[in-house]
Amino acid sequence: MSDINNLTDDFNKEMVAVYTKAKEECSYNATRFLQMISEHGGLSTAKKLLADNKIHDGLTALYLCHCLNLTVEVLVLKKKYRSLFTKEELKTAEKRLHDLNYSV
Repeated sequence: MSDINNLTDDFNKEMVAVYTKAKEECSYNATRFLQMISEHGGLSTAKKLLADNKIHDGLTALYLCHCLNLTVEVLVLKKKYRSLFTKEELKTAEKRLHDLNYSV
């Protein structure tokens, strides 16, 4: 398996882990998020959420729960995964977190 496939697989696993942690730590049951991951994979799900101009419900819920560390945006900005995303996608993730006063 190539490095990019390994990286994508790792990202997918972390996307599911984000769902699990949000459910445990914030009682946020993001069933639609999990369904999107199951149907399209974690990488495609993240790209879709970043392409949407509106703030997704998960980001809002995790902000209200003081758990922004469990957002897709934080995961996307991890050094390990940055190469999977375009500069525009990374800027979108950074801006959303910055707007919520979360330091990356």
